[in-house]
Amino acid sequence: MMEEPINIEVAYATPAKQSLIELTVPKGATVEQGILASGITDIHNEIDLKTAKVGVWNRVCKPTVELQDGDRIEIYRPLIADPKEVRKRRAEKAIQEGRADKVTGGRLNPLKAEKQKAN
Repeated sequence: MMEEPINIEVAYATPAKQSLIELTVPKGATVEQGILASGITDIHNEIDLKTAKVGVWNRVCKPTVELQDGDRIEIYRPLIADPKEVRKRRAEKAIQEGRADKVTGGRLNPLKAEKQKAN
């Protein structure tokens, strides 16, 4: 008896080019098999499956995870900047510009600011 096929999508995007490939794979196929079957690595040569993070429906998973009918495989690009470092720099800038409380780093309390001006 032949394995029943399932429908999946493989998604990858760069700022310049986006690809969403719909295909059918045998039931029991893994994420990695779905990516290879889609041919997306021929379209986007920069994808390195040995190092790229992958996920199904916005949840990071291992390439060995078995696919279900209707799954969307996503191939993630590496981050250019560390999000924590970006937030830290933004908070420091807000403190320097007087848009944030120097002690807590949060937004200025207008009532507290008025009291400090009055004193």
